[in-house]
Amino acid sequence: MTKTPKSNAISRRSMLKGTAAVAGTAIGSGVVTGFPTIWAQNIKDVTLRQFGTGVSNLNDVANKVKEDLGFTLEMTALDSDSVTQRAATQPKSFDIADIEYWICKKVWPTGNLQAMDTSKITNFDKIAPIFTTGKLTPESTVAQGTAPSTVGFVDGKDGTSFAKDVTGWMTLIPTIYNADTLGIRPDLIGRPIDTWAELLNPEFKGKASILDISSIGIMDMAMVCEAMGEIKYADKGNMTREEIDKTIGIFMEAKKAGQFRAFWKSFDESVNLMASGEVVIQSMWSPAITAVKSKGIPCVYQPLKEGYRSWGGGIGLSANLSGLELEAAYEYINWYLSGWVGGYLMRQGYYSAVPETSKLFMSENEWGYWYEGKPATGDITSPTGDKLASAGDVRDGGSYIDRMGAVACWNAVMDENQYMVGKWNEFIAA
Repeated sequence: MTKTPKSNAISRRSMLKGTAAVAGTAIGSGVVTGFPTIWAQNIKDVTLRQFGTGVSNLNDVANKVKEDLGFTLEMTALDSDSVTQRAATQPKSFDIADIEYWICKKVWPTGNLQAMDTSKITNFDKIAPIFTTGKLTPESTVAQGTAPSTVGFVDGKDGTSFAKDVTGWMTLIPTIYNADTLGIRPDLIGRPIDTWAELLNPEFKGKASILDISSIGIMDMAMVCEAMGEIKYADKGNMTREEIDKTIGIFMEAKKAGQFRAFWKSFDESVNLMASGEVVIQSMWSPAITAVKSKGIPCVYQPLKEGYRSWGGGIGLSANLSGLELEAAYEYINWYLSGWVGGYLMRQGYYSAVPETSKLFMSENEWGYWYEGKPATGDITSPTGDKLASAGDVRDGGSYIDRMGAVACWNAVMDENQYMVGKWNEFIAA
């Protein structure tokens, strides 16, 4: 069972029934209170519109927000490209953008998001350093690509360009992240897989897949091409036109030879391809692995010798958000980082940006399995209760340090992005 500390069981509404004397104090989940009485009276009338990808825009989260904070969170789940387009072109259609950091690089210059004051973020000092300094440990180097730390801060409230160091103003408040790799069906492959190069192995002709999201897919392609010894990139996250041409060319040849069964945009599609056995090796996301395993079907998020492709996500606020709704949004962010959501998402295989609070909402067995890489001491279940692992099982790739310490690149937006997208579209259409 998941441990839910009594101190975290105080709902926002019960807190608001208290007197003004509680203003400015931290209660329960660590959410900072201190809003005027009118906030308490009107909170039930607030509706915040959030959109993002299906990995974190979940009904369970919206329901818990209503229960704990009292207001309504309307969620819309889209694929990554649609998320990018909406954030960049429809600023009045949302209040909260739940987006990845590479998407932020495309959206921030539009002025559609507002910088967030870190002094209002209760657990700012507990955020994993990979989002602030960019380093897993003080000795680590920052991996190639669009590392969250490189687009996470601006110089001030009205800052238009990204700051090189930590400031008091963030573009996104980080929420989740992970080290991604290839998903495989070990029962159908029947032998060890240890390199990205296997994605183009003719042995898997017609049974391989790659995701159709250019900024992510091109990074998977680069991992494969480098593993094959075909290309040595100066920076996989910022390719030259020549490197883009050669990368797409290698995959174009494989496509014409019939290597790929399909190209997917949403994790639901990737789940169906893998669960059906139509595909045995493909680009995958952690919740998709979780979903396949919850059906009782063998599926492994395979550690590979060349390392992982990583990504990070966060919450951005619309530039149009103000007044009561803006205060509610900050309250929501503080609630988000206070642990319940982090624990929920870590049971899908993600990492929480504030691990310290998430640990409070996980059992010792869960924390040991998902974060520390320890053998499970009992059943490991998904957020919805489906069994994922048994006592003695170890997480694919091991501990947090082992997995995030082997990140080779981050999802990226490169200088030649427009050219790359054009070439990507040619590949998909061919």
